[in-house]
Amino acid sequence: MNWQAGVEVPEQPSLDYRISDEECRWYALYTCPRHEKFVQKQLTVRAFEAYLPLYRSLRRWNDREAWIDLPLFPGYLFVRVGHNARARVLAVPGVVHVVSFRGQPASLSEEEIQSIQISVAARAAEPYPYLAKGKCIQIATGPLRGLKGSVVRRKGKLRAVISIHSIMQSFAVEVDATDVRPAT
Repeated sequence: MNWQAGVEVPEQPSLDYRISDEECRWYALYTCPRHEKFVQKQLTVRAFEAYLPLYRSLRRWNDREAWIDLPLFPGYLFVRVGHNARARVLAVPGVVHVVSFRGQPASLSEEEIQSIQISVAARAAEPYPYLAKGKCIQIATGPLRGLKGSVVRRKGKLRAVISIHSIMQSFAVEVDATDVRPAT
């Protein structure tokens, strides 16, 4: 208790919102289209720890070409906050929502964020279509070019099942992820 002019005055509660590192987690934010850099700046101004992985891409126009920094995951960026601060993050202009699964915000591990940071720093990261088990693919290069199939396993090399519909037969093949693309 403080004493001012002989009157007992209760102490004001602290407005310090800092939290320990143990309580903070990384969350993915979904942003308005092409607002990732703007949202990162807004989060930084509001003293949030935000991370937007960028990669360099050479873009050509009729009159010039230039290297530009583009988001590695278009429409997404990462923010490190405590559980109670997530609502304040949603108030930032350009933030659509926190990525959630089954109604619960999905947090990322420190190791996942660090691996992204290391890859981006080494300039070894660039966007690539997500190839999940069961996803339809088309082989883009090599002797099997043009064949379509589906992903069976995604560890190390990609294992795909290729179907020959005219004879109703299939075979499995190991392919490099860089040799395939999502089927159209």
